[in-house]
Amino acid sequence: MNDLRFEICIDSVAGAIAAQEAGAHRVELCQALSVGGTTPSAAMIQSVKAASNFPVHVLIRPRGGDFVFCDDEWDVMARDIELAGEWGVDGVVIGGLCADRTLDVDHCRRLIERARPMSVTFHRAFDLCADPMTALRQLLDLRVDRLLTSGQAATAHEGRGFLRDLVRAAGERLLIMAGAGIHERNVAELVRDSGVNELHFTGRLSSGRSSSGRSGKGRSVHERSDSERSVSQAGAGSVQMGSDAQADHIREETDANRIQAIMAAAERARG
Repeated sequence: MNDLRFEICIDSVAGAIAAQEAGAHRVELCQALSVGGTTPSAAMIQSVKAASNFPVHVLIRPRGGDFVFCDDEWDVMARDIELAGEWGVDGVVIGGLCADRTLDVDHCRRLIERARPMSVTFHRAFDLCADPMTALRQLLDLRVDRLLTSGQAATAHEGRGFLRDLVRAAGERLLIMAGAGIHERNVAELVRDSGVNELHFTGRLSSGRSSSGRSGKGRSVHERSDSERSVSQAGAGSVQMGSDAQADHIREETDANRIQAIMAAAERARG
């Protein structure tokens, strides 16, 4: 039985340090996690590489929203991959679809060729594919190294049955990495039922002051109601910075203890 491996999704240097302290195997570096992640800045990539001594994979996604990209966006992703390689990144995380929810094979092949010899993960655009088994066969033909997926469900726990089907279909040719909604209370059942050997999660906690005035540090996001979630130390202002008002006040941080708790629960499931 293969050992479990843990990838932590981060958006900061502090997140990389916390993941490393927790004993994770690598990180996926993004920005704008509220939209599922986009490509981080050049300085952030270089700073995370300098601060860590384990593999750093970088998300290559020019914007939020759907995964149907125009030619200019594909060109931006190709250039981002080139730069990531120059900065010593260990892997990239890519993906893209056609309007009919099939894999955009030609454009993805171009990115994969540009990325080598870095590791290549195909991201959760897969979870929107109309025919996932055909998409899996195409990813096998493209020789990507791993597939990040929730099993086409809202969370990996909900999709654990289909994740098992993907693990069986991929065999030794492609790593299936489960991601989405993984926490301490569901990871054991996910591991037992799906058979995955790699897990992807954030391990984040809200920090700062709670809306009730109590400290929010140390409590899991999953253990608090919306009214209890922590706000920034700067407090609430009268001017909204973006379309999501909550994003102005909630700050979540990668937490080493939380990561370790999730890892321990997963490893206990393997016995």
